[in-house]
This record gives sequence, C-alpha cells and structure tokens, in this order.
Amino acid sequence: MKTSIGVGLIGTGYMGKCHALAWNGIKAVFGDGPKPVLVHLAEVNAEIARKKADEFGFDKSTGDWRELIGDPAVEVVSVTTPNAFHAEMAIAALEAGKHVWCEKPMAVALADAERMAAAAKAASRVAVLGYNYIQNPLIRQIGQILADDTIGTVNHVRLEMDEDFMADPEALFYWKSEASSGYGALDDFGVHPLSLLQVLFGRPTKVFAHLSKPYADRPTREGTRRAVETFDIASVLFELGEGVSGVMALDRSAWGRKGRIVLQIFGSKGTIVFDQERFNELQLYVTSDRPTELGFRTILAAPQHAPYDRFIPAPGHGLGFNDLKIIECHELLKRIAGQDARVIDFDIGLGIERTVHAMAQSHHEQRWINIA
Repeated sequence: MKTSIGVGLIGTGYMGKCHALAWNGIKAVFGDGPKPVLVHLAEVNAEIARKKADEFGFDKSTGDWRELIGDPAVEVVSVTTPNAFHAEMAIAALEAGKHVWCEKPMAVALADAERMAAAAKAASRVAVLGYNYIQNPLIRQIGQILADDTIGTVNHVRLEMDEDFMADPEALFYWKSEASSGYGALDDFGVHPLSLLQVLFGRPTKVFAHLSKPYADRPTREGTRRAVETFDIASVLFELGEGVSGVMALDRSAWGRKGRIVLQIFGSKGTIVFDQERFNELQLYVTSDRPTELGFRTILAAPQHAPYDRFIPAPGHGLGFNDLKIIECHELLKRIAGQDARVIDFDIGLGIERTVHAMAQSHHEQRWINIA
C-alpha cells in the first residue's frame, strides 16, 4: 500500500484554498490512506504562486501550470481555475498519467466535457469533480431514510438554490456574466442540486426550462456599461424515472440568500426537508409517527451520521463547508486505492453536463427535452 501521494494544485482562489485545506487536513481527520505530500502549486503569476505555496504548504511553485503537469513527483492534480480552463488542464493532467480532482462544472462546452470523460477513460486514471455537498453526512442520512421506505413512495422533488452575490444591479461586470463562463445560474448553480438528485434518485429523464436576466447590463471599471451575457435566474420542470415530478429554481440575484440549497422530498407517507444554510440539520415528517403531533421534527447531525464522528464526538456541534471538502478528498483517495467511494466521476459528471445542456436547449426551443 502506498504511504504517500504527491499533490499538485492549479489555482489559488477560493476553491484553491478549499482544496489546500482538504489536502492538509485529511490525514489528521481520517488517519488512513496515503499521506498527501504537497509538491507543486501553479498560479498565473510566479510571484503570487510562491506566496500562496508558502501559505498553503507546497514545496514548489510556478507561474506555468504546464510545468506542474510535467512534474514527475505530482501524482494527483487539483484543478480549481475558472470554468473555461478546466478541460485543457484536466485533459493535459490525465494524458500525463495524473489523477484529477477538478472543480465543477466540468466544462463550459458539452464537447469539452465529453473530451474530458474520454481522456479519463483512455488514461485509466481517477478523475472526479468537486461536488462536496453530496458528502454531507445528513445527505447520506436522507439516502438511508429513502432506502428504509420511511416516507413511502416518492412522488415529487423540489430543489432551490439561491445566493445574492449577483443581486446588486450596480455591481461591476465580471467573468461570471460572460458567455465564456457558461449559461449562468443553470450550470454555475444547477449542477449542485443535480448532484444531489444523482446520488439520491439518478438523473432526470426529461426537462422543461426557462432562463432569465434580471439585469440587462452592468457597469465596468472603465465607466461604461456592458451587456450581461449569462442568465442569473433559471426555472426548470423535470421528471425522474417512474413518474416522479420535480421542480428546480435557481437564482444568483436573490437578496438575503447566502448559500441556500433547499431540498424537499414528498412521499406517500411523509416528507423530508433540507436547507444548505442549516446543513447540520434536516426536517422529517412521517404520517405514521406520533399522529397526535402534527409537525416536522428536527434531526441534528451527530456521530451516528458517519463520517461526522471523524470530526466531532458530540451531536449538534456542526460541520462546515471545508469539512465536506475534506470528506470529498478522502473519497477521492479511496477511489484511487480501488475502493468503493462516494464521488461524481467524469462519467457521471458528463451525465450532469448533458442534463444542463438539455435544459438550455429546452429554454431556447421552448419545449420539453428528453435526456438520453
């Protein structure tokens, strides 16, 4: 069994730091598997790269990501750059024989996502995407509740994801409003609820979508205004297998919402409600339980909900976003070791991408789209 694994990190923004924290924390939390050795870090600027390498604990740094890919000591590469660069970097890493941990969404263009999946298959290397919300111990518990038939036959699923970082109409234009970044809320946001659907139910079979722009343009640093090219709001009807209906609502311009993903699952014997802004608890209503007490009860995250116990020995204390990233990192290393792992790999991720593009097609053609 390998005792260590060499890590490379491309990108040092918000998600780059999340990956660095995960690589630094995984051994202390889980104790098993190979020890990550932080070998090489890449940024667009060599000076920034050196600074971040010192902060994050990487031995070497570079202003050229290709140099990192060519480093024989790097065995797995974290790709945390803007969406438009994912395909080129991930494919280059795979062709160089590296495993890949790439942030979501997979790519802007479906053809690029298909090339990424093909490259992973050809290289026989592990390639997974950064869907850390599926790692939440309470999302795993929801899966168990469903498997136990606690709420009966599911007939409807409702998903919402809202944040307000695009809510101010006078906020400066930046890359998330460029068409080169993707469709907007649909792929920037929608892939997260779709990842939850994937682990709990599988992919939608058909979709009908409407996309909208709350603001036509935004100010630039030069004092002009530039047309917004992406859609900050998306509304989707969908169907799952066996006649289960669904609704997904996405909004990047929702004042007051900071990190909200609400999942509601309605069944013949009860309902499950989960809110990402309170992701250490879920609400459960069961018709056969306490018939004289008509209301939801709260389930708090606890050591019984693995792998919460790896972090905290007492219930109700709560995990955080970066803890989910550590869990995700552990699942990646399990997959690399050939073990069963809870990950969205490039094959499954390609299915999510195809669903997103089907939704965009539905909007443009104003009709239901069947998903192959």
